[in-house]
Amino acid sequence: MPSHALTDISIRALSNPKKGQTTYWDASMSGFGVRISQGGTKTFVVVHGVERRRFTIGRYPAITLKQARDKAKELQAGLTLGLIDKRPSPPYLEALALYLEASSLKNRPGTVSEYRRMLTTHFAFGRKRLNEITRADIQTKLNRLKDTPSEQRHAFVAMKVFLNWAVREEYLSSNPIISMQPPSRQRSRERVLQPEELAEIYKKACDCPWPYGPIVQLLALTGQRRGEIGGLRWSWIDQDKRLISFPANFTKNRRLHVLPYGEQVAEVLKNLPEHVGSDFVFPGRKSGASNFNSWSKSKRAFDVTLKGVEPYVLHDLRRTYSSTLAQLGTPIHVTEKLLNHVSGTISGVAAIYNRHSYLEEMREAVENFETYLGNIITQPL
Repeated sequence: MPSHALTDISIRALSNPKKGQTTYWDASMSGFGVRISQGGTKTFVVVHGVERRRFTIGRYPAITLKQARDKAKELQAGLTLGLIDKRPSPPYLEALALYLEASSLKNRPGTVSEYRRMLTTHFAFGRKRLNEITRADIQTKLNRLKDTPSEQRHAFVAMKVFLNWAVREEYLSSNPIISMQPPSRQRSRERVLQPEELAEIYKKACDCPWPYGPIVQLLALTGQRRGEIGGLRWSWIDQDKRLISFPANFTKNRRLHVLPYGEQVAEVLKNLPEHVGSDFVFPGRKSGASNFNSWSKSKRAFDVTLKGVEPYVLHDLRRTYSSTLAQLGTPIHVTEKLLNHVSGTISGVAAIYNRHSYLEEMREAVENFETYLGNIITQPL
């Protein structure tokens, strides 16, 4: 780690790192330094003890070098004497950013993206400090998800894991929801849409504007998972060969998934807008750096337009796709390849060497399904 005789002149002269953050430690005071981000933000920090517990003092030049040194000495003395037993509790958004950064080191990008979505969408605590967030605050947020029990349970788990991390990092002395019972787990669903329900959903999706309408169309036509279509990237799509290649670090089973698609999917993709600066097929509203995540709100608005469709979840489209392929006589191993399922049907060495050998059979199944869907949506309900 670089060490410098920190002065106002030397701090102003420090250059920004090309990426990430760099901390310059003070040569005259052990454990005290200034951290510089790629964007040029300079923040005074102090570490203490064998565990190198880090405390943020404040940003330069809002806090002067002398003020920062005095505060660092005060913190180190308080820690040594046992007068301070934990880190200052940071604002929610600041702690969340640190958590997501740590999470990205051990989780798939899709997992981190889902954590970010749930913890920002469902728990808008903003600048409120972690130790000011109560169990009742969290319960109030969760109660708003009662109409989507699966999302409610996932949001609860995401928040609990995040707060456990905050306790380990000593931003909190305890997790306020450690003893809270999780929302009731949904029984495993077996719902398969009736042909008239699938037809109604697909026809209304064709009339529904971007992005939710095309997303539902692609879910129905491909049988892929919601997160796979919501996080789809243009760079994964070969429109000449009509193939989508989901990379291994994105898929649920961590395996490359090569999916052929047919005429109807090609037509949907052709009519989609491409957004400058974003590789996402369905970028988020606020930034092209993230993908679409307004699932609950969009589905509620969409479902209002449906007639004759019993309550359903988007995953029922995937289950219906699989069931329909079976009715059309598609071999089980071809269905599993299309859905990227891993089972005993194809395993071991065969699973590696046959990665691309079923493409023609998969294309035939895709064509059969599109013909079936085309027939039911043209029939009078």
